[in-house]
Formats: sequence, C-alpha cells, structure tokens
Amino acid sequence: MKKTLFCLLLIAQMGMAQQAKTQNYKYGYNGMELIAQSKKGTVVVSTFNSKTQIRAEIAQKVYDLYLNNKIKSNTSITIEGADANVIGKCVIKKKDTLTTVNFYYEKVCWNSGLTEIYKKNMG
Repeated sequence: MKKTLFCLLLIAQMGMAQQAKTQNYKYGYNGMELIAQSKKGTVVVSTFNSKTQIRAEIAQKVYDLYLNNKIKSNTSITIEGADANVIGKCVIKKKDTLTTVNFYYEKVCWNSGLTEIYKKNMG
C-alpha cells in the first residue's frame, strides 16, 4: 500500500513538474536603447530582435561590457539578466567620435524554463 501511494505521488509530481520548453519567435523590438557621451565621444547601444521586458537591462549590460573591453565585434556573447540569459551577436562600429554597439538577440533563456529562439523567416 505504501509503495503504491509513493508511486502515485511520484507520478503526480512528475506530471506537475515544470518542463523546459523551446519556442521560436519572429518579431522582436529593434531600436536605440542607450546613448552615452564622454570626452572620448558618443556611444550608441542598439538592440535588435529583443524582448521588450528585458531590453533596457540587457542594453545596459552590453554597454558595461563594452566599457570594460570585454566584448569584441562580430562575436557571440551571453548576457546574464535578472529574468533571462540572452545569447546574441555583438557588432561594434566606429566612425570618428561615434561608436555604435549593436546587439542582435539570437536566444533568450528565461528563468521559467522557456527558451525562445529568434527565427528571421518563419513560415
């Protein structure tokens, strides 16, 4: 009897357990998130294909990494946020005193277990 009850509880727990889920998304927010000026010039941080809930936080973290010389252009990086970790590609362009840091979201791994992958041309 105890074994049967234990098995039923175990099966019920497994059924209610949160399972990791992966979804594709096609639309995200594109735009300038941060403009910073210093004696050296102006830095503009833009995000592409971003999720609106976390775009400001992620842009700030991209800027902080740029200031600390921890990112390089055309590289894939992981940004750890409070609600999600974002994997994306960073492209840095400089012209005179203007620097643009563009971050392209590729994958968002939410703390809830949901993973969203950006797909440009979904049917």
